[in-house]
Amino acid sequence: MGALKEKYQKEVIPAMQEKFGYKNVMAIPRLAKVVINMGVGEATQNPKALDGAVEDLTAISGQKPIITRAKKSIAAFKLREGMPIGVKVTLRGERMYAFTNKLLGAVLPRVRDFRGVNPHGFDGRGNYTLGLKEQIIFPEIDYDKVDKVRGMNISFITTAKTDEEAYELLKLLGMPFRER
Repeated sequence: MGALKEKYQKEVIPAMQEKFGYKNVMAIPRLAKVVINMGVGEATQNPKALDGAVEDLTAISGQKPIITRAKKSIAAFKLREGMPIGVKVTLRGERMYAFTNKLLGAVLPRVRDFRGVNPHGFDGRGNYTLGLKEQIIFPEIDYDKVDKVRGMNISFITTAKTDEEAYELLKLLGMPFRER
């Protein structure tokens, strides 16, 4: 069993029960999935640009990503409906816990001038999104083989009903939030 999953069962559940007064263990919020999304804007002119993003995201997540396509045509961006514009991967179960553990323990401390993640990235329904400016902070990425530095969004989808519950859950799991 993963270290993060063990921490959830031994530390997070009792702390959440105490703070929010849950009677049933199944009512306690938990991490449902982690979605990693990488937009590749230059894919409209150069379809081969997606190959590098797919390779990077596969190395980072340990799972093959899917290619996302444009929902609408936007003439200003020279974008037609159905054109490939990004890649995303959804992690659940053991892979989700392994990725989250790696992100919190090895990746975020490697960010330059890191003072904690923004505590205002919640959506109002208990989900948190974190943006990273470059994929090269992940240890799996070989700096010499990177064709272009790309950013990504990492969304933590929880079963929490409110942002306050989700904040407490992520904080107890080890998310290094900045002071509010």
